[in-house]
Amino acid sequence: MAASSNSSLSGSSVSSDAEEYQPPIWKSYLYQLQQEAPRPKRIICPGEVENRPKYYGREFHGIISREQADELLGGVEGAYILRESQRQPGCYTLALRFGNQTLNYRLFYDGKHFVGEKRFESIHDLVTDGLITLYIETKASEYISKMTTNPIYEHIGYATLLREKVSRRLSRSKNESRKTSVANEEHTAVEKVHTFRGPHWCEYCANFMWGLIAQGVRCSDCGLNVHKQCSKHVPNDCQPDLKRIKKVYCCDLTTLVKAHNTQRPMVVDICIREIEARGLKSEGLYRVSGFTEHIEDVKMAFDRDGEKADISANIYPDINIITGALKLYFRDLPIPVITYDTYPKFIEAAKISNADERLEAVHEVLMLLPPAHYETLRYLMIHLKKVTLNEKDNFMNAENLGIVFGPTLMRSPEDSTLTTLQDMRYQKLIVQILIENEDVLF
Repeated sequence: MAASSNSSLSGSSVSSDAEEYQPPIWKSYLYQLQQEAPRPKRIICPGEVENRPKYYGREFHGIISREQADELLGGVEGAYILRESQRQPGCYTLALRFGNQTLNYRLFYDGKHFVGEKRFESIHDLVTDGLITLYIETKASEYISKMTTNPIYEHIGYATLLREKVSRRLSRSKNESRKTSVANEEHTAVEKVHTFRGPHWCEYCANFMWGLIAQGVRCSDCGLNVHKQCSKHVPNDCQPDLKRIKKVYCCDLTTLVKAHNTQRPMVVDICIREIEARGLKSEGLYRVSGFTEHIEDVKMAFDRDGEKADISANIYPDINIITGALKLYFRDLPIPVITYDTYPKFIEAAKISNADERLEAVHEVLMLLPPAHYETLRYLMIHLKKVTLNEKDNFMNAENLGIVFGPTLMRSPEDSTLTTLQDMRYQKLIVQILIENEDVLF
């Protein structure tokens, strides 16, 4: 196998100290192999084929045998045809010439063409990507197997941020309360298969990410781009990149607090501060709705301006607009404050008839919440307790607030109307218990 050729194709410094940081050298060997890979050559059927599927072109040759397909390909590297199986009518096969042999793949279509995990808009793209993969894996199998042994990950900005966080975490007292550790909590990064437009290099191993589509994965928190096989070696405890968080509403709660390095989402802090400053005595607080149009304005203000959003009485004199915006924030969370994982346990706890045992069960489930969710719920319950202390003015007790916040803070993982209706009284009861016992439970 040819030795790897290292070429500095890209890279930029993330440190002001040139002695500590040098831009990574992106390795070009796999890129060169992709350029050398055979190009697809479509073998057209000379006649019209009856019952040709509408999503196949003239590369479809109808019902023919493997031997006939082999003859049609003529030993030309990259040549391909489509055929219908003789043994299984209605099943289709891609016959592709590679490595001096004819390879046959079962072909599927569900709006896009595929033979494996990747979906393609056209057969031509599928074959192109397949030839690249076959060529690289044939020529560089040993090289690929060793790609992760000398990673550059430790020398780029993502790992620098991670090391700083680990150092801070280790320096904290072991007895430090979980209430102050939210911003540094461990959070499993969400890695999604990604199609990169133009040449891209893996930010773990520095090698080229080959193929036409779905060449690797991208972390939705920090934006790290890596090969799928390299992603297994990257620590999950990444640092979200503020540039990638385009909005406040509808953003994962943990991701948001990590990106802003806060204990709770700023929306919760700002809205509760405003409500407590001028709205605790407002009749029907949280039960009365503000104008939907104005609530959407507040949402857009947070998404656009973040913590600089102005929700003062000068702009929104009706406090119900602010309470509406806070409730909307909780409803829009992709994972509710009371997470899908803990939801069934909370419902089971609510069904316990003995009050002391029920309270203990609720406390045990609370400990299972992710730190950011726990802290947000704790802060909200302290606030709602203050609301109930003004019940003679606002007419909102813990039970009333439970009715409002039950379905807002907790949603069944089952998308079932019947389950939702059956659980409503338990949702209300859980929130009521949390408010009435916030000083004991948190």
